Amino acid sequence: MPSTSIDNAFVPGPITGAASDPTYAGALSFMRRKFSKRVAGADVIIWGIPFDSAVSNRPGARFGPQAMRRASTIFDNDPQYPFERDLFDKLAVIDYGDFLHDYGYPNRVPRLVEKEAAKLLRTDALLISLGGDHSVTYPLLKAHAARHGPLALVHFDAHQDTWPDDGKRVDHGSFVTRAVREGLIVPDYSIQIGIRTHAPESHGIRIVHGYELEDMTVAEIATAIERRVDGRQAYITFDIDCLDPAFAPGTGTPVAGGPSSAKMLGVLRRLTHLHIVGADIVEVSPPYDHADITAIAGATVAMHYLGLAAERKVRRKP
Repeated sequence: MPSTSIDNAFVPGPITGAASDPTYAGALSFMRRKFSKRVAGADVIIWGIPFDSAVSNRPGARFGPQAMRRASTIFDNDPQYPFERDLFDKLAVIDYGDFLHDYGYPNRVPRLVEKEAAKLLRTDALLISLGGDHSVTYPLLKAHAARHGPLALVHFDAHQDTWPDDGKRVDHGSFVTRAVREGLIVPDYSIQIGIRTHAPESHGIRIVHGYELEDMTVAEIATAIERRVDGRQAYITFDIDCLDPAFAPGTGTPVAGGPSSAKMLGVLRRLTHLHIVGADIVEVSPPYDHADITAIAGATVAMHYLGLAAERKVRRKP
């Protein structure tokens, strides 16, 4: 069907409701949401953090937010699978654009991310962040914990990210160590899914290893997550390298032996009872991608976050 309008990202109109831009054209906000720095009235804020100066292997995740916005055009105006609804019928979502920083001062980035995230969280909107490398999750957790208290961490990744940290480094491999040390997360209610490497410390966090996933059903994995979180407020961080490189080649530290995108998206779909107060998707590196495979997977993870938020809003409606 021909589109009836274009550039929904910046034309006047409400911040609810589906767009009708053609898939191949139009302003590339995430899922065609309004680009806006005015956050009043938004249920969800999409925010890009194009920072990758903390990687230990392949760079390029600074282009992740841009790539996921572009890939999100594949979600057309039909009800979104598997949620069977127009996600934006009742859910008000804006694309806040990207975090701005001076690349010459990478050590300033964590504090600046935390400060801006804290400002956005004062609206009580759900903040969904598009990374960027995994170091950005640390300041995001600081801002969310300041707002909500210590959180349960639901961490999809091939790596534990629990390497030693002196408190000064900016490193994508130690954000969990710092979050535990500073009391931002509660290890007894936190879980890591898809781990396929060894790190020196687990900090008491439940680990579901990559090969273990192969022997579990989607329902069993989702149940393990919900039982571990046990009703606490949760932050979800999804490192795209949780997926096998066959499904996410465009990432900085790929590890073979991981799950499919279908399996992990199925897990996300079942987390309907999780009280999610914040979420991110990180480590999408377009220079190592092919045919937008990884960007599409990352955008679909973020779409699932929105689907869960839309369902939660409907359930809470008086």
